[in-house]
Amino acid sequence: MNDILIKNTTAFFKEAFNTEPQKVVLSPGRINIIGEHIDYNDGYVLPAAIDKIICFAFEKNNTNQSRIIAIDLGDEFEINLANSIELSDNVWTNYLRGVINQLKTKGFKFEGFNCVFSSNIPVGSGLSSSAALECGFLYGLNELFNLNIKPVDIALMGQSAEHWVGINCGIMDQFSSVMGLENKVIKIDCRTLEYEYHNADFNDYSLILFDSNVKHSLMTSAYNERREQCEEGIAIVKNNFPEITSFRDCNEEHILGLQDEMSPNVFRRSLFVVKEINRVIQACEALDKGKIDVLGQLMFETHEGLSRDYEVSCAELDMIVNALKKEDAVVGSRLMGGGFGGCTINLIKKGHEERIKKKLSELYFDAFGIELKIYNVKIGNGTSLYNNN
Repeated sequence: MNDILIKNTTAFFKEAFNTEPQKVVLSPGRINIIGEHIDYNDGYVLPAAIDKIICFAFEKNNTNQSRIIAIDLGDEFEINLANSIELSDNVWTNYLRGVINQLKTKGFKFEGFNCVFSSNIPVGSGLSSSAALECGFLYGLNELFNLNIKPVDIALMGQSAEHWVGINCGIMDQFSSVMGLENKVIKIDCRTLEYEYHNADFNDYSLILFDSNVKHSLMTSAYNERREQCEEGIAIVKNNFPEITSFRDCNEEHILGLQDEMSPNVFRRSLFVVKEINRVIQACEALDKGKIDVLGQLMFETHEGLSRDYEVSCAELDMIVNALKKEDAVVGSRLMGGGFGGCTINLIKKGHEERIKKKLSELYFDAFGIELKIYNVKIGNGTSLYNNN
């Protein structure tokens, strides 16, 4: 599938500019195995790059003007690098303007270029197509103009570009898009940005995403409210235990002992965060020992916590996970991402995938009158240069 995308992107470039591209870059989307809603609570996350990508083709054009074509959107824009960079009403262009703005602000020297890109990352399904767009674009300019930007800094600049657009994201999406390795998950410490790789050997299991195809409008307001509730929770903990600086330093007993001092919601949010931070540590141990069934059980526990304690699930996501829980061939399932819609991430024993896809699609349509979208994913490499020699 990626081979066709690369071929079509480079062919489009040749037709648009009458020349071969000088650099071709592949930039992946990402999944998060476990560790949800704890990036802003000093926790750990366990993401991985996947084999769904954006393909970019670049060349220098020896002017100050840059022309960028989004093949899938049938749209393009030009930008004069001598001018100051400003936000546009054409939203997709802002992620790329944000990257150019980052390079200019930090004093990097580069000139005009031509770029086309095309993607097979499903947009809006929680696979971080925006991070792949920012980081792949920046990676390409880094290669084209020999800017010597380190991979971690590409991720950080990609995050800053997204903040410039107005989306206050954590570092996980950009980091996993740039730093991913095939068949590895990355345990990222959201407090220090230290990271380590763990084997993700899913030999007997397939990673399948079931996209609920719904988005409930609660997402932004509920996300901000959860952050505030967590801040209130940790403030109460610090007040009672001055040696504690974050939920990372807590255990369940700390939270249970303070139940009377917290509102019911703050108590439940805080308890979820402490449990989820521990689940990420347990998940790494399970992966290291090849115990995929243990990892799957942790995923089920995460979903239950996100649904009952953190209250960011919805009827559609709960129905998917509850239906899959009844299947012996499904060892783990949970909502992935912010919640209130989007995808579940699921581990299914090989040989049972088609039966379960068919059965769940029918059950889901009967319940909600909505078509389920299904994506098979494999864990792939982070942003890289494509060498077609």
